[in-house]
Amino acid sequence: MAPIASRVAELNGEGALSVFARAKELEKLGRSIIHLELGEPDFHPAAPVVDALRSAVAAGRDRYVSPRGIPALREAVAEYLLRTRSVHAAPEQVLIAPGCKMALSLAMMALIEPGDEVLYPDPGFPIYPSFARGLGAKAVPFFLEEKNQFQPDLREIAAKISPRTKVLIFNSPNNPTGTVFSDAALAQIAELAAKHDLWIIADEIYARILFSGAYKSIWSLPGMAERTVIIDGFSKSFAMTGWRLGYAVGDAKWLEKIGLLNDLLYICAPTPLQHALVAAFDLPASYYDQLRSDYARKLEMICDASAEAGIRPLRPQGSYYLLADISELGVADDQEAARVLLSRVGVAAVPGSSFYADPADGRLQVRLCFAKEASVLEEACRRIRTLRR
Repeated sequence: MAPIASRVAELNGEGALSVFARAKELEKLGRSIIHLELGEPDFHPAAPVVDALRSAVAAGRDRYVSPRGIPALREAVAEYLLRTRSVHAAPEQVLIAPGCKMALSLAMMALIEPGDEVLYPDPGFPIYPSFARGLGAKAVPFFLEEKNQFQPDLREIAAKISPRTKVLIFNSPNNPTGTVFSDAALAQIAELAAKHDLWIIADEIYARILFSGAYKSIWSLPGMAERTVIIDGFSKSFAMTGWRLGYAVGDAKWLEKIGLLNDLLYICAPTPLQHALVAAFDLPASYYDQLRSDYARKLEMICDASAEAGIRPLRPQGSYYLLADISELGVADDQEAARVLLSRVGVAAVPGSSFYADPADGRLQVRLCFAKEASVLEEACRRIRTLRR
């Protein structure tokens, strides 16, 4: 049989999904498992959004629409970004895609060529380096270290920029650390981007989940709108993980050029869902206030339980993940820690090495998602505490 394309060998999946698969196997055997591995809220979309979906389906709003997305949703996204992040983008600069991963993939395919170099955060979302390699580029990590409060070292980034560097990707708040890049870091990244003519892909999927302060997008800095692509969506803040809708925001001429990619990969994002999502942007400010308050309370719960079990919490500034140090847990490494959590107490967690270029860097960490119903998280915390016994 002829071999498959070599680019596939450059890809790797997400550690969370492999843990999820093992956890589901244990559930089939009758084990009670609490899923803290996947980045998925337990709660469901707000009632007005669900009602809007029913209405869209009943009204027959299920036909092909523009590959860029329906005008009403693109207008709503543009207004939302202006209101919440001071991002001045016109509706024609918004592209609706079937999921954030698709939006990210489109951006990377449109910007990266074989032989390019792509800077990405380490630890970080595993898709960044994986897909960059699949496109024939060299993935170059820049490190987020605890000694620097997981903020990027701009001297390191500057030293790693070469004539082949084309794109710098980051997400703030970061997955898995929850770090929100400081204003100073954003300003220096912007300076480097202008100096070296780099594209910035800013993954802002967790921008509405902050524990203090207001979010600042690198797009809003002088001169950055024309060289920044924002990736965001509805899975995290709106609890719509299975709806698979995301968006990219970028220069209008750039979006025009990737229209062919849309045509080749998909015709349009699901039409009824697009109509329903317009209602999501009408949710009151109290929705987000309650969201942040709820997550802040749950963060305290998981931090307290982890500390009592000998797992040192590395407090996030945003997102709904806790990266934790397991060096005092009495296990060899993160893989054993994840196995112990899953097999002994029925809590699924992701080994920290899943997020690092060099797995050895994450061998003493695990990631826990605390976006769970209160009763579920309380039980998870009770189980985690038993690790000390």
